[in-house]
Amino acid sequence: MVSLAQSRRTFLRLLGSAGMCRTGVAAPPFFEEVPSSSSGLLWTHDNAMSPERYLPETLGPGCAFLDYDNDGWMDIYLVNSGPCDFYKPKKPSRNALYRNNRDGTFTDVTQKACVPGAGFGMGVAVGDYDNDGNADLFVTGYGSSILYRNNGDGTFSDVTAKAGLALPGWTTSAVWFDYDNDGRLDLFVCSFVEFNLEKHVYCGDNKLGRRYYCVPKVFRPTASFLFHNDGDGAFTKVSIGTEIEKALGKALGVVAADVNNDGRMDLFVANDTVQNFLFLNRGGGRWEEASLSAEVAYSLDGKARSGMGVDAADLDGDGWQDLFVANIDREMFSLYRNNGDGTFSDQAQAHGVAQATRMLSGWGLKFFDYDNDGAVDLMLANGHPDDMVEMYNSQVKYREPLLLFHQEAGKLRNVSGEAGPVFGKPLSARGLAVGDFDNDGRLDALIGVNGAAPVLLRNRTGAGNGWAGLRLRGVNCNRDAVGARIVWMAGGVKRSRLKTNGGSYLSSHDPREILGLGRVDKVDWVEVRWPAPSHRVERFVVPAGRYTTIIEGEGAIGPSC
Repeated sequence: MVSLAQSRRTFLRLLGSAGMCRTGVAAPPFFEEVPSSSSGLLWTHDNAMSPERYLPETLGPGCAFLDYDNDGWMDIYLVNSGPCDFYKPKKPSRNALYRNNRDGTFTDVTQKACVPGAGFGMGVAVGDYDNDGNADLFVTGYGSSILYRNNGDGTFSDVTAKAGLALPGWTTSAVWFDYDNDGRLDLFVCSFVEFNLEKHVYCGDNKLGRRYYCVPKVFRPTASFLFHNDGDGAFTKVSIGTEIEKALGKALGVVAADVNNDGRMDLFVANDTVQNFLFLNRGGGRWEEASLSAEVAYSLDGKARSGMGVDAADLDGDGWQDLFVANIDREMFSLYRNNGDGTFSDQAQAHGVAQATRMLSGWGLKFFDYDNDGAVDLMLANGHPDDMVEMYNSQVKYREPLLLFHQEAGKLRNVSGEAGPVFGKPLSARGLAVGDFDNDGRLDALIGVNGAAPVLLRNRTGAGNGWAGLRLRGVNCNRDAVGARIVWMAGGVKRSRLKTNGGSYLSSHDPREILGLGRVDKVDWVEVRWPAPSHRVERFVVPAGRYTTIIEGEGAIGPSC
């Protein structure tokens, strides 16, 4: 039987070919851009672009959806560049925290909240590391990093030094996850290349007399970091001597997911110009770098690619986490199907993703069910890192369009052409975060744009499809319930999801889970398998069409907003 959502999409495709319906009204977009004049997001990223073309200028910014004040509405955090050894801003620049006014607009509360950032910022990871019920921020960057502890009164405190997280070098993406199942969120931080003012490399065309941004291949790789949460506000670096430290890379993206279903969260890391890493969590603080045997290290022809954004999800509903990594133009992106035996198969060609991304460069990306039909879809944010690429390659553009793929009959279909005008807009996109900022049960998107204002997209899809929103609160497990497995039944169809963390590029997402119900508007039941150390399994009946808070061991407590 054809679903209402499928019928609607078929109608829109036909309508899109004509451009207008009989009444002369254009087809409604799947996502619509919310103008900054309407949203109040009056902030612009300063990429510090200089004639010298220092590499950090081209990598930011990241962004995040978070509920910093626990009012049930998603707020927004944006990361900016700032003073460092190669950049002295002519006017002050800062990160920005915007409070959600619950009416589609946002108010800048950065100074009041004390989260302006410092140094040349890159990305942000959101997580409740001290289990006090408040979302904390870890901000990465070139030359510095910051841990902002949420005080619970609308303000944050910089506790970086006390926590032992004043990291040197150049950090990019980061992820909060509980690797040892002790009920506290630990922290993995991606480290990029060895770089400073003295190690800057000249790249350019001597005939034209122009400099361009270097390919990271010319810089030395570095080791990323894993920190254990000691539970007293401090962290201990525990990657020393492990395969995490021994695996020198140029890390840009990371996602935490249990890829082998052993109850321990693993890490998939995208590296630029060297092999990707798959760190399997073997317990007891032991890690195995298994990307080669898993066949996710290189391209199908055995070449290292320019890995940037990553994500994980059970795309085909077989109970195993599949992986995605975005690369630079002509390398094509990879969609790795988990074979359930420790190996993966690149299915990007079969899904049409390889062909659609051949001349694009991908950064932020996310697997999510954008129309609540119960199947996982995919959004990609793209843009070439070199602003001068069009001078030496006529087929590649610096600013590139977003891509949207919808899952139909087990395959991803490129629906960008019918998704709305914003998908034809060229952007130097970088970070991408998803979150339901208007609490209508449909995941919206936020795009960080290099050297420009962010792009906020409101989701207009899913008419006729039911949904149920969950906010999980761990008690014995970590408060954010990262690692929980959610199983739900609706209309006789059983689905499941692992609560992963991280993913995309430099960005963090709405921590709530939206369960797509398809054509039905009732949830038969929801089962939560809480992560260790509790391993508790609980079943609930929750209402459709709203968010419900579920507390481990205490049950559903009603609407969360």
